[in-house]
Formats: sequence, C-alpha cells, structure tokens
Amino acid sequence: MSDEEPSLNIPSLVTLAVVSFFVIRWFFKRDGDSHAPRSRGRARGNTVDPAQVEQISQMFPQLSTREIMWDLQRNGGNVAATTERVLSGRGLDAPPPSFQPMIAISPTGVPAQPAPPPTKSDGQDLISRYNLSAKITETNEEESAAKSSGTWSQNKEERQRLLQKRRDDMILAARRKMMQKQQESAQ
Repeated sequence: MSDEEPSLNIPSLVTLAVVSFFVIRWFFKRDGDSHAPRSRGRARGNTVDPAQVEQISQMFPQLSTREIMWDLQRNGGNVAATTERVLSGRGLDAPPPSFQPMIAISPTGVPAQPAPPPTKSDGQDLISRYNLSAKITETNEEESAAKSSGTWSQNKEERQRLLQKRRDDMILAARRKMMQKQQESAQ
C-alpha cells in the first residue's frame, strides 16, 4: 500500500480554496487600510458634516469654509487629520473649481447647517420698522422732560408701554449720535 500516490480529494480542494480566499482577503484589506478614510468619503459622496466644518473654522478662522470642506471630503471627514495638516504648517489645498460640496441633511429633512442671518436687502431700518418717523422731529428738551421716574409698575400693560418707550428712545438716541458723527465727518 505504500506504493500508492496521495490524491487530491474534494474536501482538501474546498479547504484549500477557503484558506486561499481568506489569505487573499487579508492581504488586500491590509493594503487598503491606509486608504480606508478616502474610500469611506467617496462612498458617502461629497457630503460633509457641517458640525465638523464649524469646529475647524472656529479653531482656524483664517481658513475658508470651502477649503475645510474640500480637505474633510478628501480625508473622509477626519477632523484630526485636517487639524494636524493645518498645525504642521502645510496648510490646506485649494479646492478645484468643480468642487461643489453638499451639506449633510438631518433626519428631519432640514439642512443641519444653520441658516445665514437675514440681510437688510429690503432697506427697512429701525425707524420705519417701529414707526418712529413722527418722533424724529421731537426736540431733545421734550424727550428729557418726558422721562419716567424709573419705577417698575405692577400693571403688565404699563410695563409693556414703558419698555417700548425705552426702546424707542434708545433707537432715536442712536440715530442722533449717528447723525452727529456724519455731520462732524462732513465738516
């Protein structure tokens, strides 16, 4: 019986295939670990978390938001890597003109990034907003005589009226100071 050659049977072939599969998988996964953040970032698309962008922009206000988004998108959202790049003095690369970042959408469907503050595009100022144009013509003497005693009233409507009057007086006083500065700078 010692003259027989060993033969390959089906169970040994299956075992060889399974072991080979796991060895090859381990080999490629090990090489891919250095690029794992990049592949994760590409799997998500151009989505960048606004909280991470805000965190970095608070640490480094000299950086543009677009540069921060580009670097975070390239390194898969790794804030530590972006921070390390800036601190090492290398700076951030300028994003290409074709880079159009998308902001992350919260589960409610509303963008997670806070809305920008409203601009003064309609030209409405405080005088027109609070209908103070009639009070502009009043003189300083009349306003100083109309000052209240400063006591706090128990009546809610009276408190409301006093606070509105105080707000109006502050707006008008600020307007007078601005007009005086403009007159002084014109001279």
